[in-house]
Amino acid sequence: MAGNIERAEETQKMESNCEVTPILPKWASQPCIMGIDEAGRGPVLGPMVYGCLYCAASFQTTLASLNFADSKTLKEEKREELFESLKANESIGWSVDVIDPRELSAKMLKKNKINLNEISHNSAIGLVTRVLEMGVLLTQVFVDTVGDADKYSAKLSEIFPSIKFVVAKKADSLYPVVSGASIVAKVTRDRALRDWPFDESADNLHRNFGSGYPGDPETKAWLKHHKHSVFGFPTLVRFSWGTCTAYFKDTVEVAWEADADLDEDGSANKNGKRQLKLSTLGFTGCKRNSEQIESSGRGRCKFFQTRKLELLTQF
Repeated sequence: MAGNIERAEETQKMESNCEVTPILPKWASQPCIMGIDEAGRGPVLGPMVYGCLYCAASFQTTLASLNFADSKTLKEEKREELFESLKANESIGWSVDVIDPRELSAKMLKKNKINLNEISHNSAIGLVTRVLEMGVLLTQVFVDTVGDADKYSAKLSEIFPSIKFVVAKKADSLYPVVSGASIVAKVTRDRALRDWPFDESADNLHRNFGSGYPGDPETKAWLKHHKHSVFGFPTLVRFSWGTCTAYFKDTVEVAWEADADLDEDGSANKNGKRQLKLSTLGFTGCKRNSEQIESSGRGRCKFFQTRKLELLTQF
């Protein structure tokens, strides 16, 4: 039952936006344990995936006999086999959080940067929250640490005081419930890479990108081959990674000129260029909204003006 619930949940998250009301299995009202692990933290390509696996605490002995192991120690065929077996097991539940490479880069390059550790913590917190909101009685959660284990454990305990947290290095090789989560995360990421829907339509686009890790020669060759001098990399690439810096040397520099129209008060900036105030963009109670300004041409870059590009509210 739980496997079916989570399959529906994953389908909801990755393939459709339909709301699914899960039917809670009977064992979920008993004290339950959960393991959390990630896949794809280091690669320069593809999503980072956080996965969790949960079951009744009384199922731990049986869980240990299912031969789950750290996904990195298993061949792909074995991981797929174990993933299918846990999906079919009605005494196990699982869930994933797939973090798009564009989201990773955008957060890491924000003015107020969100580093990879914080992104990881938030994903784990989201998984715990999701399972609790389903009605599962979580009493203990095992987590493969990101950063200092004690600080991470204290952070989680403060948010979820009713749950006992065990945060440890190499948790995926110590606790079967985390090993299972490791397999969930790794197989989900592998499938996401294999079936990645490229937004780009270049004729020379191909999928021979290797492991996606920065040191992989095949990955390096793919990055070099798919770099565009103006538009950068395909959306599969985490362009905030330092690995990408070396490929930016011969890119085209693009200068966006500010609009030279007068401000409402006729003022100009210290360089002699006219500059729009925030009030003209609708942020301080000005009657004109941003759509009106855009359609009038004010506040629009010369790039758009010279090409007669306009904002349309309808076709």
